[in-house]
Amino acid sequence: MNFPSKLIEDAVNEISRLPGIGKKTALRLALHLLKQNESVTTSLSQSITKLRTEIKYCQICHNISDADTCSICMSQRRNRKIICVVEEIPDVLAIENTSQYDGLYHVLGGVISPIQGVGPDELKIDSLFSRITISDQDNHVEEVILALPATMEGDTTSFYITRKLKEYGVKVSTIARGIPVGGELEYTDEVTLGRSILTRVNYSAD
Repeated sequence: MNFPSKLIEDAVNEISRLPGIGKKTALRLALHLLKQNESVTTSLSQSITKLRTEIKYCQICHNISDADTCSICMSQRRNRKIICVVEEIPDVLAIENTSQYDGLYHVLGGVISPIQGVGPDELKIDSLFSRITISDQDNHVEEVILALPATMEGDTTSFYITRKLKEYGVKVSTIARGIPVGGELEYTDEVTLGRSILTRVNYSAD
């Protein structure tokens, strides 16, 4: 791709580093920014700089935060007896958007993957056990929900955590895996369909 300006080329190269953005899309974005008022690009660059330099990770659950402790962990409205374990931060956002969960979270920062050299020590697993150990009587953790990917790595991580949690005497559950709403059986993969049958629930016509 030939560029009329070295500045444009540099901008395109940097923008195209973002996931899901190719050189053509990066060029359109760069040209779009050129058409905007200078205050727009200044505001964008400042917000990105602040994002990189000022964002924090919650010291309790490892979610992104503006302070040392995130708003979810600080909230007195959350059910502190339940912790939902997820792989990455976007999983927290996805669950929060359902408005169906009012407990706390714990972000592992990945899943166990021997092939990629990721073991339990590379993840935020020990801090999960610490949260259960130091929880007070009123906020004692009673259940850990494993909301990890339905992959071999996700299942390996779930198995490891479940085995370790046995000594803590807490209930361990996992999110249901089944056919999505609006999905058709013939297009559902065998593993998902099989799990849906094995984890079937009672149906009531009342």
